[in-house]
Order: sequence, then structure tokens, then C-alpha cells
Amino acid sequence: MTQPVFRVAPKGRGAYRTIAAAVAAAPAGSVVVVSPGEYRECVRLERRVVLVPESGPGTVVVHPPEGGALSVAAPACAVRDLTLRGMDPAEVLVRVEDAAGLVLEDCALTHGRIEVLGSPESGPPPAPAPAPAPAPPGGSQQEDALFADDLVEELRDPTGGGVLLLRRTRLHGARYAALHLSGDARAQIDDVSFEAVDGISIVLSGTARLAADVLRVRENSGSALRARGTARLVVRDARIVACGRNGLLAQDTATVVLDECRIDGAGGCGVQAEHAARVELTGCRVAGARGSALAVRGTAYLAVRDCRIVSPAANGLVALDDSEVRVDTSLFARTGYSALHLGGHARGAITGCQVTGTEEHALAVVDKATAEAVDTTLGEAAMCGVYVADRATAVLRGCRVAGGETGVRLLAEEESEIDDTSVSGQSRIGIELGPGARGLLRGTRISDVGSAGVTVDSGARLRMDSGGVSRAGGTAIVVWKETEALVSGVRIDGAGKNGILVGEDAKGTFEQCDVTGTAFPALHIGERAEPVFRGCRIFDCVQDLGAADGAAPVFEECVSYRVKSASLPTAVGEAAPDPGGIDVDRTRTPIPGAGRGGSGGAAPEETQTGTGELADEGAPGEEPETLEDLLAELAELVGLDRVKRDVGGMVKLMQTVRRRREAGLLAPPLSRHLVFAGNPGTGKTTVARLYGRLLKALGLLSAGHLVEVDRSALVGEYVGHTGPKTTEAFNRARGGLLFIDEAYSLAPAVAGNDFGLEAITTLVKLMEDQRDEVVVIAAGYPGEMNRFLRSNPGLSSRFSRTLLFEDYTSEDLVRIVEHHAQHHEYRLSDGVRTALAGLFDAMPRNARFGNGRTARQVFQEMTERQAMRVSELAELDADQLMRLVEEDLPQPFPTS
Repeated sequence: MTQPVFRVAPKGRGAYRTIAAAVAAAPAGSVVVVSPGEYRECVRLERRVVLVPESGPGTVVVHPPEGGALSVAAPACAVRDLTLRGMDPAEVLVRVEDAAGLVLEDCALTHGRIEVLGSPESGPPPAPAPAPAPAPPGGSQQEDALFADDLVEELRDPTGGGVLLLRRTRLHGARYAALHLSGDARAQIDDVSFEAVDGISIVLSGTARLAADVLRVRENSGSALRARGTARLVVRDARIVACGRNGLLAQDTATVVLDECRIDGAGGCGVQAEHAARVELTGCRVAGARGSALAVRGTAYLAVRDCRIVSPAANGLVALDDSEVRVDTSLFARTGYSALHLGGHARGAITGCQVTGTEEHALAVVDKATAEAVDTTLGEAAMCGVYVADRATAVLRGCRVAGGETGVRLLAEEESEIDDTSVSGQSRIGIELGPGARGLLRGTRISDVGSAGVTVDSGARLRMDSGGVSRAGGTAIVVWKETEALVSGVRIDGAGKNGILVGEDAKGTFEQCDVTGTAFPALHIGERAEPVFRGCRIFDCVQDLGAADGAAPVFEECVSYRVKSASLPTAVGEAAPDPGGIDVDRTRTPIPGAGRGGSGGAAPEETQTGTGELADEGAPGEEPETLEDLLAELAELVGLDRVKRDVGGMVKLMQTVRRRREAGLLAPPLSRHLVFAGNPGTGKTTVARLYGRLLKALGLLSAGHLVEVDRSALVGEYVGHTGPKTTEAFNRARGGLLFIDEAYSLAPAVAGNDFGLEAITTLVKLMEDQRDEVVVIAAGYPGEMNRFLRSNPGLSSRFSRTLLFEDYTSEDLVRIVEHHAQHHEYRLSDGVRTALAGLFDAMPRNARFGNGRTARQVFQEMTERQAMRVSELAELDADQLMRLVEEDLPQPFPTS
């Protein structure tokens, strides 16, 4: 049956002059054809009609003088290839009313929003939907069900709210929202873009449903997508770029499925689910969020599968309150805060994932949260691979914890489990149990750590069954007093210090353990310690046992093989079996003097700190540093004459204070905290590290190590995060020195709700409560540090002395280059020294000038240019390979 056609044109017989007149005259099922031009009118469709331009897309513009351009009150209406332009971007441009239906295809919409209305909910709100089950490959059941429903039947005869099919359409310049579905409205969109929206691009409320395929959202000021009430939203192949707030905000009991979507540069979180919302992400990429990439709170549920989370400013995933998360086969890379953070009573299951390059912890579980990680790699965290505190629990099964400072740090009262997991490559400790913590290790392998393999602090409880510790830089297993340690079937190989150290007043049971090739005595027992060793074997060590006075170890069926100084009841010569499961290096030569005799044997630099960590300075067997040697090292630093005088004066004052105390006299007030004010590259960190070692030599610090932090290591993302984060950094410095680089960034120039001020308040209290355990140095530009000191009344009294680090002179910089040359076996010609001084004189001393760093960069470029020069010579001798000449000077010189 042929559809009747009604024509709209400015002139001509049989044509209507306005679209509204043609629509009013057209019966249901008609087609209204509009000739080119701009029509300043409002069009209302009250019968089923099709509205199309006569001459193709872009030739007809509907631009009403006020109000909306198009309203639809009938089912099965269609508008194609038209341009609709509103007067006010905050007003409705297209409205689909309750029980009406519209197909909007190949249109361009500007300055207004699309609104699809539905009937409001009646009766009590529905119960929260259960958490969705893991979706089968290729899409979730929810997703498939919604996309299978093409809404064609509902368009013809809507049984509920308004129905919209939006295809190949671009909407630009709306305010508040670009597309709003309310009540029980339904919509499908395909190949649609929303741009420059001053607000939210898509909003769903009530019981609305929306399925979107090929969606583009760019530069809206609010969230890109928002689902509220019991709405359901499914999106495939979306590209959301530079939204002002969240890429997706799911609230109430809404359900959202994102498949193969990309969210880049969100101003807030990439995805945020709260209340009791349910969100599922499959094959998505969330990159560059200014907040956390994924955030879940309330009782919300989030499922993440095959996703890539890259470079958020805060967490990769943060789950709080009573929320639940499930993450499978996904990547988290380069996160500003912890990659995976669970707090409150949140529950998390992580399977087959990879975490790399986080500025905090790879996995942090705090408060009363629980997390289980299976077959997951947690790598290259700046702090801990896994951090568990408060009353939280974590379970690791078949995981890999690689790199970072500490592999696993357990500080929680509840027991965490680590099964069949490898921990390797940490700069400090492999696995640490803090005071009162509980840990169960089964089949866990720790290797190639810089300090201890496993430490068990006072009051902690360790159960370790099988597994081993290989090539620890310090002691393999350290057990302190008041602990409960049960270690069985563990293999220890190649420890840089002791194999097992049981501290004073400590106990523990060690069964069927093998210790091989340690540099210090295989076992060291502290004063009044009473450990029990059953069926243990020691192989190829300088000494099998070192025990302090009053130690009372018990040995049952233990034996040592090929040990030069044997103290165990049974020792066997060369004809001994190899230890099962250990590759014994028979040619290993222990470090001379590593054994300390039958009554000693602990590594001298392994002293207990407040957190059970080890102060691991120097090589095994090295004598403690003397004050004279350290002062000589200070004097050898290039330049810094004023700083040297100030530090030397403080050392003399501290010596006097110590002597008065030893004489029973009152000591004068002494503040060891300092402000280092200077431009970049002026040696602040070098002097701070040396200052810590001086305080240790004076007996004023137990370890003297330096922990360097900046704002990102102290300031949290949300309320309640900053205090614990600052405290954790402070505790890592106990016994040593906390160096806060760019400390002024904690006190912003513009007042506001900045968490940096909370970090300062926490620091002030910690500096008072633990004044004898940690020295704090705040460093930064001279002009900025005054603002930092003024930000809190307690700072000025605690930082009573400021050391000014002046810029290096050109002569100083030449000496620094010479130092690098000597260290790397190069020689400077006489002409180069003179030319270098001129080079540094000519450099602008602006904000880009790096002082010592610039000198190092100059040296590096000289070696590169020399390598290119000598590579062209046929024959080379050692002098030519070592000599740097004027030709090797950089041109142009670097200034940053």
C-alpha cells in the first residue's frame, strides 16, 4: 500500500508552508517531505508519520523561536536527515512522550537535549538485584538479552513509556544532559556521538533501559553516563574522552554492562558504582583518570574481565564500605595510589591479573576488608606488593610478587594466607609480619631480596610450611620476641647473613629445615631465646650456630655438614649427602671473619627497629662507621661550605648533649629535625643520607637509614586515607630519617579542602610522639618552604633550624664532572677543564638549571660524544679511550 506524501515548501501549488501544517493534515502512515530551508517552528507529531528532507541531509533546519524543535506523542514516528537547532541548550530539543515511539536517524542536533519520558514507578521499590554471575565468553546474559530486544514491536505499540531508536546522529552543545530517559522509557542508540555537553551526556532514571552500540562521548563537563534507580544500561564499543567527572556513574540498584569500551582522561573516576548498583566491564580500557580508574562503595558490585587500567592519578581500583568486586585477567599499570585498594568491609576476588608500576602498594587490604588473589602478578610497587592492615585478611594462591620495597607486609590481627606464591626482587624485605600480625605461608618461595627474607615482629604469629628463602641479602628468617613461629620443611640457601635469627626472649619451633651457604652463622640465637629445632640440617656454612649469653635453644636430631666451625651436637665431614631440593655450590667461599664465635654470630648491623625491619647497612662483617670517617666524607663533598659548617656545628652540639647525659647532667633542648632549602641538584638528598649515618654513629638513631617520600606517598585520595598513609611512611623511617621532598606541596598556596594539611597535622603529632625514633627533614625551594612552615603552628617549633643549599659555582660543577670522570675511569684534558668552566658560566641559572644534575648530564653527553669520536679511529689505546677533550663538550649544552 502506497504511503500518502505531503510536501512542505515556501511556495508552489499543493505544498504546505509549514511542517506543522503538513503534519496536522497528514493521516497516520503518511510521509512529510520538506524542501530545503530553515523552518522556525515547533513540530509536534500526534499521528504516525515519517518526516524527511526533499534534497538530502543538511538541507532542512528546524529552528524554533522558543521551546523544543520536536515533540512526539504517537507511536512509530520517524525523522531522518534533519538538523534540529534549539535556542537554549538547557531546554528540551526533542521530547518522546509516554507511550510514544520515535526513530531518529542521520540527524544533527544542537543546543538542546533529547528527553524520553515514561510512567513513574508505582508501589514499593523493587529489591536489589542479585550480583550477576560471571558472564560467558562473548558477552553477559544481561547484555545479550537487552541487545536481542530491538524495540521494533514496542515502537509500533508501546506498552510502557516512550521508545526511542537513535541512529547515526550527532548531538552537540546541550546543557545539564544530552539524553535523558526517565520512568519506564526504552531506547536503543547506534553510532551516535555527544560532544561539548555542559553536564551529563546520558542519564537513566527509574526503570529506564538503554542499549548503545558504537557510542562516542567527548568533552562533557559532568559524568559521561549515569544510571539511577533500577535502570539498565548496556553499552558496546563506546569511546568516552575527557569527561569532566566520571566516565560512568551507577547508583541505587541500577545495572550497567560495558563491553569493549574505552574511557580516557576522566576528570573524576573512570567508573564509579555506589549504593547497590551492579556494574560489569568486559574488554574495556580505562586510562588517565584524574581520580581512581574504578571506584566501588556502598553495597555495589563490580565485575571486571579482560580490562586494561592504565595511569590513573589515584587507585586503579578502590572498593569501600560493603561493596564486592571480582576482577579477572585484567591489567593495572602505572597507578598513582595503590593499584588495588580494599577498605571498610569490602570483598574482592582477583584472578589471573597483572599489576605493574604503582606508586604505592600493588594490593592494599585495610579495615575489615577481605581479598583473595589467585594466579596474579603483583609487580614493581614503590612500597609493598601486598599490604594488609587493621583487621583485614588476604589470601594469595599461586601469585607472583615481584620487585618493590617490601613484598608482603602483614600488619593485621586476622590471619592471612599465602599459598604456592613466589616473592622476589624486593629492595628490602620479602615478607614482613608486623607487631601482632598473623600469617600462614605454604609453599611460598622468597628470593633475591635486599634484606631479610621473612621477619616476624613482636607479638606476631607465623606458620610457614615448605617453600624456601634463596639469596636474601640479609638474614633469611628473623623472629623477634613474644612471637609464635612454627616453621616446617623450609629450605634456606645463600643468605647474605644468618639463615635463621631468633631474637632475644623469642621462641619458635623449626622442623625439617635445611640451611645452606650462609655468610654468617646459619643459626643465631639471642639472649634468653628458647627456640626448638627438630630434624634440621646445615650445609656449607662458615659456622652452624652463634648463640648469645643466656640463650637456651633445644636441638633434636639436627646435624651440620661441611661447616668450618661447628657447635651443633652432630657435625659431619665431606662425605655428607646433598640437601634435598637445594642446589649446593661446593666451591662457595664464605666471607672471611663472618662467623663471630660460639657466643655471638648475629650480623652486627641487624638491629631491631620499631616495625621489626632490619637496618641493613654495609657489607656483611663490615665494622660500624666512625664519626671521624663520616665527617671526613662530609668534608669531601664538592662545595656546600655553609652546609658543612652547619652540620659540623650540630655534630659538636650533639656530642656535648651525649656527654652531659653520660655525666648525669641535664641536656639542653635539642631538635634534630631540619629544613633543607635549596634548588634542585644542590645535594640535599646526599647530605640527608649522610646526616642519618652521623646520627647513628652518635648513638642518636638505631639504624640511620633514609626513607625518601613526597606528597604522593603521604596524601590520600579520600577522607580517612591520608592519616594512615602518612603514618605508614613515618613508621618505615623509624630508627632513621624521613626525607620529605618538595614538602611545600603539602601546603597549597590556595586554601581549600586539601588533604595535604591533614598529612602535616599527622606528621606534627608523630614527630612529638616519637621524637627520639625518627628525624624528619623537609626539603624544597627556599621561597616555598616558608609557606610550609607557616601552614601549621607546630611546624616552626619542631623545625627550628634551616640549612640553605646554595647553587654550585662553575668551579664546583667542574669538580663534580671530574668526580664522575674519575669514578668511571675517564680523564679530562687541561683544555677541557677551562672550557667546562666557560660552559657552565654561560648557562642560564633559571628554573630549568639542575646544578649537580646538570653537571652529570654534561658528563654523560661528553662520554657519548667521545664514543662517537673514537669509533671512527682504526686503532685505539687505553689513553684514547679514557681521555675527554674539548671536542667532546656538548653543543648546545643541556639546561635541564
